Amino acid sequence: MFYTLIVVLAVIVAILLAAIVLVQESKGGGLASSVAGANSVLGVRKTTDFVEKATWWLAGILVVLAVSSSFFAAPAVKSADDIVNDIKTSAPAPSLPGQQTPAQTPAK
Repeated sequence: MFYTLIVVLAVIVAILLAAIVLVQESKGGGLASSVAGANSVLGVRKTTDFVEKATWWLAGILVVLAVSSSFFAAPAVKSADDIVNDIKTSAPAPSLPGQQTPAQTPAK
């Protein structure tokens, strides 16, 4: 359950990060270029600072979520002892039609 929550949060953060990166312009314009003038509420410089800080914060959160998800994920690899125990306790494989099992072989 906790693993699922972390994965959902990571997907949301990744989508937000992609959106905020697409808002930016490579030369520093982006969202700041759509602001009418320097007399606006945020101003050009503050908008650029916000977008840059949001990018760094979202990237950091995504890294933390990715690393923490590895701690809560179910182990993918079993130990050799677990594999041997699984083989010993599992039911025998069904035989194919026309194939005789050792109990059905005729005595010579």
